[in-house]
Parts: sequence; structure tokens; C-alpha cells
Amino acid sequence: MNWTRPGDLRAQVQRLWERGELLRAAVIGQPSWPLRLALKGPASADLSDRFEAVRAWIAELIATPHVRFEWRESMHRVQGRQRLPVAVWVDTLQDALAFIGQARAAQRFEGLWRQTAAEQALLQPWLTRRPLQALDLADRWERLLAVVAWLQAHPRPGVYLRQVDVPGVDSKFIETHRSVLVEWLDLVLPSVAIDHDATGLLQFARRYGFLDKPVRIRFRLLDAELPSLPGCRQAADITLDAASFAALALPVTRVFVTENEINFLAFPPQPKAIVIFGGGYGWDSLARAAWLRDCDLRYWGDIDTHGFVILDQLRSHFPNVTSFLMDRATLLANRLHWGEEHKPARHDLSRLTVEEAMLYDDLRFDRIQSGLRLEQERVGYHWLRACLI
Repeated sequence: MNWTRPGDLRAQVQRLWERGELLRAAVIGQPSWPLRLALKGPASADLSDRFEAVRAWIAELIATPHVRFEWRESMHRVQGRQRLPVAVWVDTLQDALAFIGQARAAQRFEGLWRQTAAEQALLQPWLTRRPLQALDLADRWERLLAVVAWLQAHPRPGVYLRQVDVPGVDSKFIETHRSVLVEWLDLVLPSVAIDHDATGLLQFARRYGFLDKPVRIRFRLLDAELPSLPGCRQAADITLDAASFAALALPVTRVFVTENEINFLAFPPQPKAIVIFGGGYGWDSLARAAWLRDCDLRYWGDIDTHGFVILDQLRSHFPNVTSFLMDRATLLANRLHWGEEHKPARHDLSRLTVEEAMLYDDLRFDRIQSGLRLEQERVGYHWLRACLI
């Protein structure tokens, strides 16, 4: 029998809660009441074949609290006059909340609504969209509102998160709640206080005008004749923040970028050249060094789909970059060192050369071998030397 049971009625109301509809009703009056619940009961034949089961079902159903039943009387040919429930109604929001045990939670949400209306009315649309998330944040609500108020008073502050002076708030609190703060700040701050080009949680500081931890760029001088930093020996392993690297005026004509640290450290000497330890995905900081555009820029990554994705991304900043040791000949000559790429990229890339694109297609469509990968550190060192001659 698939007749509606009390648990089924409660589940229908619970779904309204999980969709946020009951909390929205608590503050903006939707949905309208009374609310009809779905009810499936016995058919006429069940009164003949399962009469005792029908009586037990009715007794169980009418014991359900916080709902109202609509009844219909009929004359059954065997059982005589019978009275069966044909509809179930929840008359008020209070009944619905009591039915699923959420009355206190709704009161708490109404308190958040009133507080937000008084302090940050522009956030009320967010509350109606995300009422359950608001409840989850209830114990931190005042501190979150305080962060918003601080940024309204100090737009694009030019300080580190650590320097936000709000009681009970530290940089860890802000970092932990960046996702909700992004949504809130975009609602309440003027457009001029937001860097709309900075997207994603990692760009939070830049988006709202905070100072961020400097990205560091690591490189080696490959020519002993190049001027080094004071106190550094030749071919030193040097790390600078991105701004300082961008301001360099090195007399170099070639710049190599490699993703593997050992390849970076073992890169052989080259005249008027440096080698940079690449950062994988994300070249924004390196792009600040405009002087690189005047150099012969060469990229060495893994021969796999993600290696070509990284190359494609680098070309979005430096269209002149060329790849090396990422070709079919290198791949086939190092067959003994082939490995497996577990989650290859499949999307199209628009910045590859014809030869690179052909090899990328062979890799992403598994034409040579499923998930084929040749890591750059497995390429014979003599191949590197030969490529640099």
C-alpha cells in the first residue's frame, strides 16, 4: 500500500523548509496560507478488501498534529456509510514550523532579518535568497555585519586584512568567510570601491583594495657575466617579489621557464639568459614584467594535456613565447619514460601552433595511448643540451 502516512506529510513540509520557503514566509509572507499537502488514500475496492487496514490508516493519520483534514462521506455498497479524509491542510506558518520542529529557528531568522534591516538593509535580498545559510551564520552575524560596516567606512583601505580593527574579527575570520563577504560587499559597496576584474576567492584582497601577500618569482642567472645582486654568487638561486622582478633591468635576451624544480636548478649555463621556476597555472604576476616581452621567451613543460593548457595560458600574457622539448620527436624518443595523466584536459586551446595543437589533440583524444604523459624531468639531459645549442 502506498497510502500517505504521517511521515510523508511531514516530509512535504520539510522540503518547503529546505528550499527556504518557510523562512521567506516568515519575513515576506510567501507562500500563502492555508497550504494544501498531497494526500493519497485507499480506493473504493480497498474498503472491501482491506477494511481493517483502512481503519488503521485513518486512525494513524488523524493523530498527526498541526494539520487539518478535509473529509468526504460516501455510501459503500459493502461497508455502508463511510467517512474518509480527502485533503490535508496546514493552516498557518506557525503550524508548519511546529510540525517540523523549526519554530525557534524561524524566530532566530526573523531576528537576523530585523537586525539586518536596521544596519544593512541592502543585504535583505541576500537573506531572502539564502535563508538557511543565514541561519548557519547566525552566531557570526554581528561580526560579519561589522566587517561590512568597516569597509563602507574605509573603502579600498590599502592595508592588510590583519589591520582590520573590528572587535572579535581577525584575518582568519575574514579569510574563512570570504565567500559570503564577497556576495555582501558586492551588494553594499559602491562600484568604484570594487575591482571587478579581480574574481574568485583568491582575489578577495585585490577586489576590495586590501594589500595582499606578495607573489614571489624565483629565477637563476645562467650567464656569469650578468650583473647579480649584491652579495650573491654567480648563478645564485634568487627570489624576488613580483613588483621587484618587474622592475629589473637585466641585460638578457633569452628567458627560459620550466615547471620542474630540479630542471630549474640543473639548467645549463647560457649566454645572456635566465631561467624562471614556473608557477603552473597563473601567470598574472609574471605578466607585470613588461621587459620579458622584448626577450626570446621559451617554455618547457610536461608533454601532457595540462602542459599545453599552461603554455596556452602563458601565451595569453606573452604571445611571443615558444615551447621547447614539448614536441612529438621528444615524446617518441623517450617512450621508456612514459607515464599516465589521470585527469587530462579535454577542452580546445586557441593559442597553440599547428604542431602543438596536433600533439595536444593526440593526447586529449588518447590517439597514442590512454592518458599519455611524459614529465619534463624524465626527458634525457642530453636532449636539453642539444636543444640549447
